Amino acid sequence: MHPPIPLWRQLQAAASVLASVRRGESATPAIARVAPAVRPGAQALAYHVLRQLARADALRRQLAKKAPPPAADALLCTALALASQEEGALYEPFTLVDQAVEAAKRSKDTRPQQAFINACLRRFLREREALLAAIEGDPVARWNHPAWWIALLQRDYPEDWEQVLEVNNTPAPMTLRVNTHKISREPLRELLAAQHIASEPVGRHGLILDRPHAVDAIPGFADGLWSVQDAGAQLAAELLLEPFAPDAPLRILDACAAPGGKTAHLCELARQAHIVALDVDPVRCERIHQNLQRLDLRAEVRTADAGEPSTWWDGKPFDAILLDAPCTASGVVRRHPDVRWLRREADVSQLAAQQERLLTALWPLLKPGGTLVYCTCSVFRAEGDRQVAAFLAHNSTALLRPGPGHFLPRDRSHPEGVRDNEPRDHDGFFYAVVQKSAQHAPAPPEA
Repeated sequence: MHPPIPLWRQLQAAASVLASVRRGESATPAIARVAPAVRPGAQALAYHVLRQLARADALRRQLAKKAPPPAADALLCTALALASQEEGALYEPFTLVDQAVEAAKRSKDTRPQQAFINACLRRFLREREALLAAIEGDPVARWNHPAWWIALLQRDYPEDWEQVLEVNNTPAPMTLRVNTHKISREPLRELLAAQHIASEPVGRHGLILDRPHAVDAIPGFADGLWSVQDAGAQLAAELLLEPFAPDAPLRILDACAAPGGKTAHLCELARQAHIVALDVDPVRCERIHQNLQRLDLRAEVRTADAGEPSTWWDGKPFDAILLDAPCTASGVVRRHPDVRWLRREADVSQLAAQQERLLTALWPLLKPGGTLVYCTCSVFRAEGDRQVAAFLAHNSTALLRPGPGHFLPRDRSHPEGVRDNEPRDHDGFFYAVVQKSAQHAPAPPEA
């Protein structure tokens, strides 16, 4: 039995993740560098801190007008984010302060600021109510999102923007997609229950777990019985295949396919299809191979830029194309709380231009009468309905079919407004189903 990891060590690790995010790095590789024994606790703390970061920053500015060196500031803000929580606090404030000071003392990067960190945190304990009141009018501190992000949501969703921000600051559920090629949902649910893992059905092929678990602690992972996939993301394959018979010998393109979750779902549902999974990143393509191998599924995986068909297309048109386009990921902030601090306002228009480029390049590759599903894990309208409206305006052969459109992230405390085809407790997504007129013939790739 391993001894428990002391809190000061977990705080050090969480602060190191925050420091990496502030340098512009994704939290995922930063967490991967944390020692395995410390990693689960450090990730939980780091994610909580990232959800409360703007409030912690505002409090630090009240306590010290000049920021300390980056490592010390990250540790101080980590402690403030955790100590300022009023409901569902993970630790008693005095315990956090004591352990944060201990963490400062035990690192050469923060030891010179140990007294400063101690003084700031002790003052916070003494003046907590007054300090929290002083930042109450700051919308960035209130909602823990950048000002530009808040303003964009207010414009896009004047009735719902507050709810989106509230849900973004809650942890995402762990949702499994059942590999129906190997097992049906109820037997898998019973298998989980035998290991005291409670779940409930969601969507057509999903199970939401009562709480997150390590994947290797859930039965059936190594045997390929399931994959981790948000309920909203599971709609992609279902929407693409909806117009076709289950055993149709389709030729399908999954563009921008890595890490392969949607590719695998297509393979599970369309056993007679020839599926081409395309991604520009060779490392991420290897992830597709690994996921398919675990699930005992087959697809043709190619490394290429989907926006340059002349470099990879063989001239044979596709019956169906799934374009899961690069985007701001503004719909998956619950799952990736660092996204809001890594994105910049200019990214929205830059990514929208990339989405337009991919739509324009892939449309000629679709058979007459075929279906293209365009999706993003974004709630920003520039990456969703406005993108598709512009595409339709410039393509007379494109017909918009019924589809979900934008749906906002929801947790179980916000069930109202859920549509019939929208799963509950999910990330935010946009889906458009576009059919090509049967009279149109595909153009050959450019030389």
